[in-house]
Amino acid sequence: MTKQQILGVVREISLALPETSERPSHGAPTFFVRGKRSFATVWDSHHGDGRYALVCAAPDGMQAMLVEGDPERFYVPPYFGHRGWIGVRLDRDFDRGEIAGIIEDAYAEVAPPKLVEEAQRGRS
Repeated sequence: MTKQQILGVVREISLALPETSERPSHGAPTFFVRGKRSFATVWDSHHGDGRYALVCAAPDGMQAMLVEGDPERFYVPPYFGHRGWIGVRLDRDFDRGEIAGIIEDAYAEVAPPKLVEEAQRGRS
C-alpha cells in the first residue's frame, strides 16, 4: 500500500468514530474528538526520522507492553511519549484490523464516556 492509501484507511477508521474531525496539526493529519482533543496523528518522517507512523493515545501500560514486545513496529514518540502515547510504524506489515483496534483504543482514551459508549454500540 502507498502512504496515501494507508492514510486513507486511517482517516476512514478515525472519522467513522462519533464526533471526530481531521485537521492539520504541526503539518500532520491529526484527528480530534469534538474538534478539541487529539487522539491520533500520522507522521511522515517526523524531524527526518524516516518513519511513516501513527502516533496516538494508548491505555495505561500499553506503551511499554507494545514497545518491549515489538520494538521494530512500536516506539515511544517524541513530545507525546511521556503521556503514554505510542508510535506505530505504518510502513511495516500494515494490518487494517490491528490499526482499527489501536485507533479505537486511542479514541476511548480521549473521548467522553458517552461517545465511547456510542462508538462501542456502533461496532456491535
